[in-house]
Amino acid sequence: MTVVILIVILLLVVGGLGIVVAKSIMAPHKLDNVPRLLRQGKTQTAIKMCKQIVSKEPKNFQAHYYLGKAYLKENRTELALMEYKTVNDNALFGEGIEELPFRKEYAQILLQHNQQNDALQNFLLLTKMEPNNAENFFQAGRIYELQNRYDIALGFMQKAAMLDKKHAKAHAEIGLMMYRTKQYEGAKKEIDIAIKLSPETYSSYYYLGKILKDQKDLNSAIKAFEKAQRDPEVRQKALIEHGSCFMVANRYDNAAMDFQRAIDLDKNNSNPETLFARYFLGLCYEKSRKIDDAIKQWEEIYKRNKNFRDVASKLQEYKDLQANDYLKDYLTCSNDEFPEICKNTAEKGLNMQVLTCDLKKWGCQITGVAKGDDSWMNVRKQVILIRFFRNPEPIEDAPVREAVELLKTMNAVKAFMFSSSSFTQAAKHFAENRPVELVEKQKLEAVLSKAGS
Repeated sequence: MTVVILIVILLLVVGGLGIVVAKSIMAPHKLDNVPRLLRQGKTQTAIKMCKQIVSKEPKNFQAHYYLGKAYLKENRTELALMEYKTVNDNALFGEGIEELPFRKEYAQILLQHNQQNDALQNFLLLTKMEPNNAENFFQAGRIYELQNRYDIALGFMQKAAMLDKKHAKAHAEIGLMMYRTKQYEGAKKEIDIAIKLSPETYSSYYYLGKILKDQKDLNSAIKAFEKAQRDPEVRQKALIEHGSCFMVANRYDNAAMDFQRAIDLDKNNSNPETLFARYFLGLCYEKSRKIDDAIKQWEEIYKRNKNFRDVASKLQEYKDLQANDYLKDYLTCSNDEFPEICKNTAEKGLNMQVLTCDLKKWGCQITGVAKGDDSWMNVRKQVILIRFFRNPEPIEDAPVREAVELLKTMNAVKAFMFSSSSFTQAAKHFAENRPVELVEKQKLEAVLSKAGS
């Protein structure tokens, strides 16, 4: 009886061992099917198979790798990144995972998720693994450039161009960096080489546009940025630059269309460039006196980045519009309505008899005389010059100097300059001891309220 029990126990042990061995033999064969499934586009089947293996063998890093590749095929890059990171941190390369293709794939995923330092480490490894591959040096240089480490970036770009004399993008990047360091002749030469090598590498025209824009050749810059928009990688940035050229030319409607298109390209509202597009669109609306629309753009920026440029101060500045309808009308009314508001302000707010009222590019100019002896200006029957500005920027000293000169030619005794923002220190300094009074936003609000404009 004891012998029979021992035999049964032995059979059970052998059977158990057989099952374990069978499973260990079956698993690799099962995993070997995954590359074929991926080639056939059967990603869901591949994912299911890899997950089953990983659940039983968490340290099967080849399965993790294939799972990451399957996620990549389905454009589920966040999940792919997790699997690739697991492989990177734990796997021994050579055991079913080739390091070279893995590094290339992993570096690109890291770039997609803006993990620049980790991506850079992988590209630096690749430059050692493939010292004759120009693309690895180019990608490392591009990351250094994004980190504003231009000296190092330039070295890597020059190495890429040396390894591959036809690497158009490397020449374009070299050109832009040389331009930043005021090496203008060399910069233009590199950009021209890039375009000659590959006229259809449209990103090169983006860099050309940047140079032409800084040289004030706006028409040529606009044409270059239009060509650059054919490259999906730089399309959003090219649209923003294209719009900024129109802004410089004071063509705010054209600029606003470009900035809106740039915003619409970012379906997830996540690109850093989108903040710039919104900011400049807000400036266009501000210049066009569409203040409510400008505020909406700045509020969107503030939600994502409270420290972006001067957005916080702009929102604070225009907060007064919510409480002061007179100021809002002053800032947002049409050019046809604006002279009437200014005339009413002069008559009722300043107790003036208006002689002339003229719409100007910068605002409105009025000449008048005080209505009576009790005038708040204590000036009687003598011509006074009044200028109303509604520019969002502080008024410089040049308009103040011009007003003082105009006083002399028209034999006027004093000038009042009203600004919906403020005046620069240079303007204030010039106005001292001269017959011109600078009136900033707060006092303007009071006069508008008094006039009931």
